[in-house]
This record gives sequence, C-alpha cells and structure tokens, in this order.
Amino acid sequence: MAEPTVIARADHSVSRALIDSDALKVLYRLQKYNHDAYLVGGGVRDLLLGRVPKDFDIGTSARPSEVKRLFRNCWIIGRRFRLAHVKFGLKTIEVATFRRQLSVEEEEQASATDLKDAQEREAREKAGPTAEGSHPRRVRRPTRDNTFGTEEEDAFRRDFTINALFYDIKTFSVIDYVGGLEDLRTGLIRSIGDPHLRFVEDPVRMLRALAFATRLDFRLDLPVQRAIKRNRAEILKAAPARLIEELYKILRSGFSVATFRMLAETGLLKLIAPEIDTRKRSALWPSLDRLDTYRAEFKETPPTLSNAVLLGSLIQPGQPLDLTPRKRDDKRPIDVSLGGLPIARKDVERLRQALQLQTRLQDPPLGSGRVRSVLFRAAFETAVTWLTVHGDAPEAVERWTALAASDAPPSERKPRRRRRPRGRRRPQRATET
Repeated sequence: MAEPTVIARADHSVSRALIDSDALKVLYRLQKYNHDAYLVGGGVRDLLLGRVPKDFDIGTSARPSEVKRLFRNCWIIGRRFRLAHVKFGLKTIEVATFRRQLSVEEEEQASATDLKDAQEREAREKAGPTAEGSHPRRVRRPTRDNTFGTEEEDAFRRDFTINALFYDIKTFSVIDYVGGLEDLRTGLIRSIGDPHLRFVEDPVRMLRALAFATRLDFRLDLPVQRAIKRNRAEILKAAPARLIEELYKILRSGFSVATFRMLAETGLLKLIAPEIDTRKRSALWPSLDRLDTYRAEFKETPPTLSNAVLLGSLIQPGQPLDLTPRKRDDKRPIDVSLGGLPIARKDVERLRQALQLQTRLQDPPLGSGRVRSVLFRAAFETAVTWLTVHGDAPEAVERWTALAASDAPPSERKPRRRRRPRGRRRPQRATET
C-alpha cells in the first residue's frame, strides 16, 4: 500500500465552515456508525483553490444498502454502479462506495460475461413467451462497476490527480495518494495512469480534461495532450446521452468560449457536432461570449440557464430554427441536429416558443389583457432569459421583469367561479284542491 501525503489542518485552507452543513451531517453520521467517510473529488479541489464548490460528494466504505439504512431520505440510483443520493429538500448529497480499478484479466473475464449475457438475452427474445405464457426473464445488466475497494484503490481509479483528493472530517486533514496537491499548486491537468488507456476506457474524459483546463486556467500535461490527439476518434464510442450532458455542463460553466475553442482545435468538435464545426463557426463565439457574460453575473448556476437557452446559444448561429407556428399535434421531426446526440423535443419546442415571443416582448407597451397572456405563457421565463442574454433591449427586460414580479402566477390566482346560465323560469303547476 502506497503511503499517502497527509496535510494537517494548519497547512491547508479547507475548513468545515466552508462545507455544506448537510454534507457534514452525512459525514458525521457515517463515521458514527463506524464507516470511513471523506469529502472527495471536485469539492476538495475547489476548496483548496479558494472556490465555491458546485457539489459536495462523499466517498465511503459503507455499501449502498448500508447507507440507505442510515438515512431515511436516501435513494439508491444507477444500474451499473449503485450510488446513494441523500436528499435535503432540492439538494442532493451523492454518496459513493469506494471502488477499485479492474485488472486486465478481470476486464477480459467481464467482457466475456457481457457477450454471453447478450447472446442469452437475444436467444430468449427470439424464443418469445415461455410455455407458461409469461415472457422470458430479462438478463441482468453486467455489474462489474460494483467492484468495491479501499480509499486508496478509489483514488487511483479516478480520472485526474486534482480530482482524487480526500478531506478527512475526523482529523481535518487532506489526504493525497496521487500527487494531486502538487498539480494544484503548479496548475496542471494530469491523468492518473496512462492517459491513452484512460481515454480509451472512457472517452468523455477528454472533454473533461479540456473543461477543467479552461475553467481552472490550468495547462494540460503533455502526455494528456498527445493522448487526446491520438484517441479523439474514440469520442464517437461514448454514450450520446453523456456527451450531450457534458456539453450542457460546459455551456453552464461560464467558460464555454474557451472550452469550445479547444474542442475545435483538438478536432473533437468536428467529431461530436459537425454541424457546428462546419456552419458559421465564427458566429458561434459571440453567441457563447454573451452566454458566459450572463453566467458571470451569478455566483452559482442560475436556474434560468435552462437546456433550451443553452441549446439555442449553441445552434442558432449556424442552424436557426424554423419559427413558423406549429400545431400541438404536429409530429414533424425536430429541425435541429448535433451529430448523433439526443436532443429532447421538449427543449427544442420551448426554445421555439421563446424565440417566437421575442417580437412581442420588444413591442411597445401592450394592453393589460395582452400583457397577461404573455406573462402566463409557458415559455415566458425562457423568453425573458433569451432576451437578457442575446437581445439588446435592457429596457424591455426590466419592464417585463417588473410586470412578472407584480402579477401573481397562474398557480396563485384564485379560480373564477363560473355562473350557471339563467334559463327560463318554468311556471309552477297549480296545486289541485
């Protein structure tokens, strides 16, 4: 076992006062029941850099089922690797059991098992219902990611050294197994292990390397640069859902211009979204610059930066949407493409509605009836955000923001009481005597 570098409390800047109170509750409760528990990953990195962490993730020796027994507000998620999400209102503290990296022999054995399971599943599907009339049992997905390990093994399976630091709430010390503290000091993005193998193993790490370099203003280690150049085509093998989420993270970061420029320079952008790379790429930079300027006004990512706004900032410069009105039951395919990435129809339609509202928002003052019809449109907030980011009409933004603040949303209005229509009054029958 490698001896880690342990930095005592007096020699680092991480303080419990800077850690989310709910994350502290989770850490203390896990330790109370004799489980090892540390603040891990980006939260430790950002605290050491004097930044406000976006998330406070926890690594522990407790298995997911053990975490769930300790917290009534816990949900287990994930198929390949089970994670515990401890909920505090809208906030989520992610708790992950220490994992280890599989050996080459174990990977080969797991791949053979995957192939056998896939063949068995295909055979069952072809066979159809069983004799009893029930459908064939589904073969479970491979669970080789659920290979639990020690804290040291968990550190070495992470992507970059600056993301493999641990903060021990018991001793108030920072623990470093991989040289991450030195890389933080010198501003270096360095892979844990051979970057060629790590990028083949998970191609999304190439995007993460570029995103970290631009957001932290760090430089890429030379072997990492070479590995990206050598393995950039591997990005086509990454899960499309993960890629689109990673792009949205980059767009929300406030450093989208610098990151997308690096994506273009390394050739990754052309592979991920050739439509953006080939269609008016120069028009993309002003759009993303406006997005970054808006994001810089907030300490944390504002909820107004919805997927619709991010998507529009990315596609409108090169492939603007068709804004002709569509009926509700219109089944035409969406007129947006980003390589093979899955774009949610709801995000495209919300963007379309927001763009259609732009003219109305910049019209001269409207009557009260038309104002209320605009305020209660589902895309109103998205439309105002778009106008704030990409429009040059601060007076209009201020006016509509004030109108929205002074008028109760539909959910707070009392429903009107419907009057029963008056009918003819029927003559009363004469009573018999």
